[in-house]
Amino acid sequence: MSSYRVPEFLAELLHARSPSGYEGEAQAVFDRHVKPAADTYANDALGNRIATLNPKGDPVLMLAGHMDELGLILTYVNKDGFIYFDTIGGHDLSVISGRRVIIQTAGGPVKGVTGKRAIHLMDEEDRKKVPKKHEIWIDIGVRSKAEALDRVSIGDVATYDHELELFNGSIGTARAFDNKVGAYIVGETLIRLAKEKKPLAAKVVSVATSQEEIGTRGAITSTYLVDPHIAVAIDVGHATDHPDCDNRKYGETKLGGGPILCRGANINPKIYDRLLKAAKKAKIPYQIEADPRPTGTDARAIQMGRGGVATGLVSIPLRYMHTPSEVVDLEDVERCVRLLVEFAKGLEKGDYAHW
Repeated sequence: MSSYRVPEFLAELLHARSPSGYEGEAQAVFDRHVKPAADTYANDALGNRIATLNPKGDPVLMLAGHMDELGLILTYVNKDGFIYFDTIGGHDLSVISGRRVIIQTAGGPVKGVTGKRAIHLMDEEDRKKVPKKHEIWIDIGVRSKAEALDRVSIGDVATYDHELELFNGSIGTARAFDNKVGAYIVGETLIRLAKEKKPLAAKVVSVATSQEEIGTRGAITSTYLVDPHIAVAIDVGHATDHPDCDNRKYGETKLGGGPILCRGANINPKIYDRLLKAAKKAKIPYQIEADPRPTGTDARAIQMGRGGVATGLVSIPLRYMHTPSEVVDLEDVERCVRLLVEFAKGLEKGDYAHW
């Protein structure tokens, strides 16, 4: 049994079921933990949560971590009560079948399993194929379409029934570290900054964004609303320290090696330098990744907001991204919070990182 204690805020976010467009459970957790520490607190039409500290400060710093996750959306029920679905976000179809799932319904959670034709009933060629979405279904143990539709509705969503579990010290697995850790980090950073005795120069706005997995949609609208001078997006990044991962293609980052600082066209060079300086000052281990194009994160949307935003990206090393059992070292999560606290405290009035 691991002796590492997971922060309550993070544990609750990881338990919350919040596929893109259905973020209600994660919103409630963020509200409960972050709102009391904020000077002002708001939501918007896309379901973002926007917490502000030191509202008259300068510059305006936006911290963004998305709270949505992958999911399945129910699209059709056949005459025997088997439920078909589409995917929310970028699933690996080879890992969907044979999973326990929980469907969110108006009447409460409904449990089921994903099924497909058993390997014993396949010919040799079929066994080599990844099943298509319409060849996988959800079984909730009913006998008819009417019985199924008495329990679920078209448009309900499901998530994998895989909960947080630590298996070696601070190393744990969960279905949605991507990106509940980011939402936790931006919220926890604001909470800790609110306890600082020395006044901040910056106005700090921590945003738990919605719908990142289907196109960084919450980041687009919240960036327009916040109108920041400086922003840092927090997401997960690939730990490339596992077998069958070619470092010549994907770089070298590892679990437990500290937050990953990104460099490239999506990143303002002055913000990168300041994140690096903050990591060194606080004696926080860090790693560096290079990306030559807009990243697959909220950073790509934030950077292009309004007249442009000086944007950075910090990622938590993660193995097995977009699977039901993602793996993270929670020490890296704590290090990222400390890094952002140090970064925010170091900002000076009138410095907008233009270059």
